[in-house]
Amino acid sequence: MAKGIGVCGIAIICAVVAATVLSPRLAVAATATELNRDGSAALAKLYAATPKAKELAALAKGVLVFPSVVKAGFMVGGLFGEGVLVKGGKPVAYYNTVAASYGFQAGVQKYGYAMFLMTDTALQYLDKSDGWEVGTGPSIVVVDKGVAGGLSTTSIRDDVYAFIFSQKGLMAGLGLQGTKITKIEK
Repeated sequence: MAKGIGVCGIAIICAVVAATVLSPRLAVAATATELNRDGSAALAKLYAATPKAKELAALAKGVLVFPSVVKAGFMVGGLFGEGVLVKGGKPVAYYNTVAASYGFQAGVQKYGYAMFLMTDTALQYLDKSDGWEVGTGPSIVVVDKGVAGGLSTTSIRDDVYAFIFSQKGLMAGLGLQGTKITKIEK
């Protein structure tokens, strides 16, 4: 009789999922050209799938897009991704996003996210802080389909709106709280 998957089985499942979700390119840092290209493509997909995101972009002071973030864990976990800040349709700076966690978790997931910086204060905080830990500083609203439907030019009151997109893989829990965003040179 089978007693369940067990720790070894979970480790094997995580390895298989990691092999199918993660591309070899993720092991190497992206160049500025790659980030610009991938960021533009990710935003185009987001705008096509969520028209409210495109409306927000027209009002935003800047959009920070992380086209590919990898989150993995087995008891101890972490995430990493690189992104580009776009102002006026042009890339102006590069950032990475990292986080670590501990607790009951198993799996690997790949996704992207875009943060729409709506105020000068949010943009200045990103520029001036030596690593922005999400959850401190400007207020952030993670937008799902329900929230997106209620957004309008008169209801936008928060500093930052974040959209998570292109999720692949298996991992319980997805959020931005505790994530650190740091400016990098490219």
